[in-house]
Amino acid sequence: MIYLVLTSTQNFSYERRIICQKKFKNKTIVARNLLSKICAELIEYLKEILNSSQFVDRHKQSQKNFIRQRKLPFQTLFLFFINFIKGSYQDELDHYFKALFRLDIPIKFVSKMALSLARKKLKYDAFIEFNRHLIGFFYDRFQHKKTWNGFNLLAIDGSTLKLFKYKEIRQHFGILKPNKGPACVMARISQMFDVLNKVTINAIINPYHVGERELLHSHMLNLLPNDLLLLDRGYPAYWIFNLIMSLEGNFCARISKQWKVVQNFVESGAQESIIDLQASYQSKIECDEIGLDTKPLRLRLIRVELDTGEIEVLITSLTNERKFPHEIFMDLYHKRWPVEVDYLFMKERIEIGNFSGTSVLSVYQDFHAKVLAKNLTWILASPAQDVIEKKDDKKKHEHQLNMTQAISKSKDTLFLLFERPREIIEQLIRQIHTLFMGATEPIRPGRKFERKHKVAKREHHMNLKPCR
Repeated sequence: MIYLVLTSTQNFSYERRIICQKKFKNKTIVARNLLSKICAELIEYLKEILNSSQFVDRHKQSQKNFIRQRKLPFQTLFLFFINFIKGSYQDELDHYFKALFRLDIPIKFVSKMALSLARKKLKYDAFIEFNRHLIGFFYDRFQHKKTWNGFNLLAIDGSTLKLFKYKEIRQHFGILKPNKGPACVMARISQMFDVLNKVTINAIINPYHVGERELLHSHMLNLLPNDLLLLDRGYPAYWIFNLIMSLEGNFCARISKQWKVVQNFVESGAQESIIDLQASYQSKIECDEIGLDTKPLRLRLIRVELDTGEIEVLITSLTNERKFPHEIFMDLYHKRWPVEVDYLFMKERIEIGNFSGTSVLSVYQDFHAKVLAKNLTWILASPAQDVIEKKDDKKKHEHQLNMTQAISKSKDTLFLLFERPREIIEQLIRQIHTLFMGATEPIRPGRKFERKHKVAKREHHMNLKPCR
């Protein structure tokens, strides 16, 4: 009798588990179909912009450009550059048209000379505007985007890119003469990056002599009232804080202990303190130039003790101690780390410093095209990431998309979404999501590695392009 009861209970539990698994699977399929549909709507929206005569007219160098029927019209040229170009002109062209025309083997459909001439007619601003439309659609229409306490959590950070030593590029971007080693041509880059959704809101490449704070000023054109900026210790300045708050934004920044007000705070031993930050002489000049008043700013200092025992100080505009208690700020500031990882990803995986041309225009085109392609790939992949996070598997660690695999699988695939009809687009997106969800990696929290401050920078050579 006891045996029969146990067997019946086990069978009932098993059947119930199977029913639950089927229900979850059905809900997952429905969710994936809905997300595939919104991704297809995104592609249709972007396709309409790309094919509009107004967009073409704004981004061609002359009104005489792109008026004849050529093998490289505006749209084809644009899509070619968002195909993560790394190799030689001819090799990339042959494989692009192989995928486009569904050929068995790559053939020479367009010559590299034709591409070189055609790209001179295209303004790099086309990729910047297209990215703005992409980001706008993502924030307006995608329901699964992530926020922190209602804020879009953004980080601004800068880096450098080593460029080819061609005369035109050298004269425009400038030369860096280090204490050790040969002089090199260098550009300064900066990005406003959503650390939770992993998308670049705005990216800039400029001559090396332009400072990171000047580039931050340019990023402020994209700041919205519900944005919270995370800044490293190279950025804090009264005029920057004033500018952010005048745009109704908020910030949290690591601040140097060289500031007198910070020294006094550290010596006091307090965990936090509300201060009225006064403008320095230099900040008053900066504020006058951009039309800001120089009244004291009500800000908050936060003491953070690291695992090593070292004390760091954060400064923030979030002064409400009840809504934003002291304990949350260490984790909040650590959330800016993805922007550092993104730079590593762009330089090593996308090879954003591997430019395809020898002109200044080609540098700007390649940089902004790869940023756009990265964003488009991640936004199309984000529904798959959302499904992975909700998936009820009994693995030891949570999993996330392997973006290296996602980028690799997007090459020769991404641009096809703009070349195929709507019914095929949804089918392609579902196939892409399946591919992405098959390439995941575990998240192992708490892992720490010693930081290498001296790392040999990877160099790219125009005459030594890699094979695919």
